Amino acid sequence: MFPTARCLAAKPSGFFKRSAEELGRLSRIAWNTEGLHTPTKPYYLLDFEDESTVAGCKTMADRAVGGFSTASLDYVPADPSTNSPAYARFHGSISTKLPNNWRVERTGYAAFRNQDRGFWLFGRLYWDLDPYSFLALRVKSDGRRYTVNIQTDTIVETDIHQHRLYTRHHHVRGSPSAPDHPLSPHSSPEAAESPEMADAKYPNGIPPSLSDIPPPTTVMSSSTTTSGSTGWETILLPFNSFVRTNYGLVVEPQTSIIRQRVKSVGIGLTDRVEGPYDLRIHRIWATNGMSEAEIEEEQRICGADALPVDEGVRTGWTSKPTESPASIKEQRDKKPKAKGLKGLRDEWD
Repeated sequence: MFPTARCLAAKPSGFFKRSAEELGRLSRIAWNTEGLHTPTKPYYLLDFEDESTVAGCKTMADRAVGGFSTASLDYVPADPSTNSPAYARFHGSISTKLPNNWRVERTGYAAFRNQDRGFWLFGRLYWDLDPYSFLALRVKSDGRRYTVNIQTDTIVETDIHQHRLYTRHHHVRGSPSAPDHPLSPHSSPEAAESPEMADAKYPNGIPPSLSDIPPPTTVMSSSTTTSGSTGWETILLPFNSFVRTNYGLVVEPQTSIIRQRVKSVGIGLTDRVEGPYDLRIHRIWATNGMSEAEIEEEQRICGADALPVDEGVRTGWTSKPTESPASIKEQRDKKPKAKGLKGLRDEWD
């Protein structure tokens, strides 16, 4: 079998291309003095409109230990007729069936992440996300309980920071008339755990960012109707809300993400609900909020579920709160205070 031009083009970038891209990015930051203020432009980490990004990712499933779950990550081209962008389709099937191996006591997981970014001219290549507050994901979900995983260059290499991928549009979790449906909001996987397993996973209780209810810090579309919706939506997860875990267990004491040295970003499914899953990902990036430059694409792809422009990003966090005409008139009519001893006497009186 001979590689085609498309296969060759989809290969991840090599050493020299990585070095040139990183040098170009740093040069633009220095030229535009972007390091002196809070960034207003997005920093793309995994852009699945580029087929080589899909080729640069790896999938994982419990088949590595003899399980029967499957995981695939496929590139899907754009469809202009439906305004659907090119994206990566993360799909497969979850099985909790145990293999004929007495050492394996638990199965039922699947995940993907980018492969190690490799080296460039100045050593190993990391993402520096320190100037950003949110990890943004534009996805089309089937409603299952996916988890976003971030791995950094830490002393304990198996440490992963996690956050639930909350979505608003696709809530395929059963109906009130069927509360026992495996994807019903009334049947949480955490609730189905044995007390011993729950205590081991969450020694201080389930963290807010891993629970079934989105915490207030998660930025989601406020749309409550499916009218004009495309199924795509953009979710912003605060970096300071991610929870440090190790092999799925919450680790104490908690530590913040080392945002200057991010190695990989990915998504996993560990709800242990048997059956197929299908998650579509357009893009993953670091941001401080939706900018005016992004809003056209956001509205075109997400429709009624599009996020609005962030006011702080729009003004560069420099605008002062507007004052009412009454308060301005009051300040203008107010007489200046007397200085010196006369001013002190007036205050005393």
